Amino acid sequence: MKKKSFQRGDRVAEQVRRDLADLIQNELKDPRVNMVSLTAVELTPDYAHAKVYFTTLDDAHLAAVEQGLKRAAGFLRRELGRRIHIHTLPELHFIHDDSIARGASLSALIDEAVAVSEKTPED
Repeated sequence: MKKKSFQRGDRVAEQVRRDLADLIQNELKDPRVNMVSLTAVELTPDYAHAKVYFTTLDDAHLAAVEQGLKRAAGFLRRELGRRIHIHTLPELHFIHDDSIARGASLSALIDEAVAVSEKTPED
């Protein structure tokens, strides 16, 4: 059986992620949107919509970051269109990715359970 390689949609999604990350870091002037990292982009098969998953180091101001990204979506889409030439430019939907925080929380729980089991004498 032939090994499945990256599909075109996967390559386009990765290019969208890289270009959006560069635009957010270098072109976006909104002070609410700082210290944002894009973790993934999922494109619909027709490229009409893109779910852009992001994380931020400043979770205390998550609502402001989301508002800033949503407000900048039109600008980012236009600038993305100048960089990527595809038949349909996707509408951007920003979604907070909490998987890193959940992973850190699970890791802390595991560490705590290991520490407790090491302190408990075996019967």
